Amino acid sequence: MSYPILRQTVLDCEDTRELAEFYRQLLGLEYRPGDEPENGDKDWLVLRNPGGAQLAFQQVEKLPRATWPEGQHPQQLHLDLTVSDPETLTAQRDRALALGAEPLLDRFDDPDEPLYVFADPAGHPFCIFVE
Repeated sequence: MSYPILRQTVLDCEDTRELAEFYRQLLGLEYRPGDEPENGDKDWLVLRNPGGAQLAFQQVEKLPRATWPEGQHPQQLHLDLTVSDPETLTAQRDRALALGAEPLLDRFDDPDEPLYVFADPAGHPFCIFVE
């Protein structure tokens, strides 16, 4: 039996370039040829990960920010990002904040699973935790 292959995750956003740049810097990804900033703004951008799935960004006119953990607008999807140890988690928290992430939850002191939850610049929640 053959199965479909997950090619990419697509995030809707009001500003594709802003969100693509945030994740490009956060995750060290590369633009698909033709999607680089010098080629202008586009309604669809793709970031490539040489070792895995791609992350794409689709322009929408209006996108209400998720109100995680509760509220009128559920998150519907989020990204889980892992690091190897608490020191790296702290460093990645600092990088995410410097890139414009908004802190939503600090569970760094959890002995079983230290983690942070953030909102990206478009309001999508994402987690970074020690695996």
